[in-house]
Amino acid sequence: MPYSFDALILGGGAAGLMCAIEAGKRGRRVAVLERADRPGKKILISGGGRCNFANIHCRPENFLSSNPHFVKSALARYTPADFVALVEKHNIPYHEKTLGQLFCDRSARDILAMLETECVYEGVTIILNANIQAVDRTTDFVVRTANAEFRAAALVVATGGLSIPKIGSTSFGYELARQFGLATREPWPGLVPLLLSPEDHYHDLAGVSAEVIAYCAAQQFREKMLFTHRGLSGPAILQVSSYWNHSQPVLIDLAPGRDVTAAFHDSSTPRNLNTLRAEFRTFLPHRLADRWLDLHAPTSWTNQALANFEQQVHAWPITPAGTEGFDKAEVTAGGVDTDELSAKTMETRKIPGLFFIGEVVDVTGHLGGFNFQWAWSSGAAAGRAL
Repeated sequence: MPYSFDALILGGGAAGLMCAIEAGKRGRRVAVLERADRPGKKILISGGGRCNFANIHCRPENFLSSNPHFVKSALARYTPADFVALVEKHNIPYHEKTLGQLFCDRSARDILAMLETECVYEGVTIILNANIQAVDRTTDFVVRTANAEFRAAALVVATGGLSIPKIGSTSFGYELARQFGLATREPWPGLVPLLLSPEDHYHDLAGVSAEVIAYCAAQQFREKMLFTHRGLSGPAILQVSSYWNHSQPVLIDLAPGRDVTAAFHDSSTPRNLNTLRAEFRTFLPHRLADRWLDLHAPTSWTNQALANFEQQVHAWPITPAGTEGFDKAEVTAGGVDTDELSAKTMETRKIPGLFFIGEVVDVTGHLGGFNFQWAWSSGAAAGRAL
């Protein structure tokens, strides 16, 4: 005898739980099927365990998608203020960090506990260790696990992407989309550290960081860049990594808003490497300043040579050897093609009653709480449509 519900939600992450809560508010009988032994594993590890749960400056421009307009409807109808109201309702202390990022004061466990409490209040059934073996559609959707069968008129796929496989991410959502004849964009690692070749001469600077502007594919981000044992990381690099492909360099402005050769405009200033090194050390860590000048010193001390050098400081081209891949990616870019979905409800256009939400969709936020906001907004959109 199959278990019968009004809606089945595959995946108990941020988007799936929000969808369940909103559907429960509408009196729907909802079951969340989660393959792990607990829901919300990605919530718990996010933001260094503090969960960067939203960003007060959230705008459509903060998202990467083949259709840049797709996110507008969902983001407008469930905003960061809506989620903050829920956080405050549960008396969860939080604070704003740089660039509008909102974090828990205590722990990401507060956010997960809040969502679980809301699910209990709305009568949502959460089934853990649900290893799905097959999904079919007759008059209803039929989901079979190793020891049970579930039926519902609506099916919501909230299975996430490929990033951080150690917490259980799989390609199941993409496979399910293809099973139902839906187009997908090939997934790639987003918000991921970049690799440098050994001949780039920077690997021994691991741990050194500097504020830069990183440019790629008409995008720019002014934040910290961090050297690692394998290449580059830090917020500025993670941001541009979502836009990077192997055919293009990343440009780095090492001295945002600064004229590093200005001292040489004074004829009394000695034009030599020691003077330039002293200037570089005022805005870069000494090890980075020295290494960069060793590799990129001006070809001469003429005005033209200094002008060319100044230009290179503000547009240092780096050609990464690759990325750290899905193991280290914070999100998965690409996914279910937004042309297949209603921007208002997340329901597929071809299959009535079938929805895709969250990271499995071809919508990827910038670093800083935007991907959680997409989870809340897309989850709410589908939950209100069930």
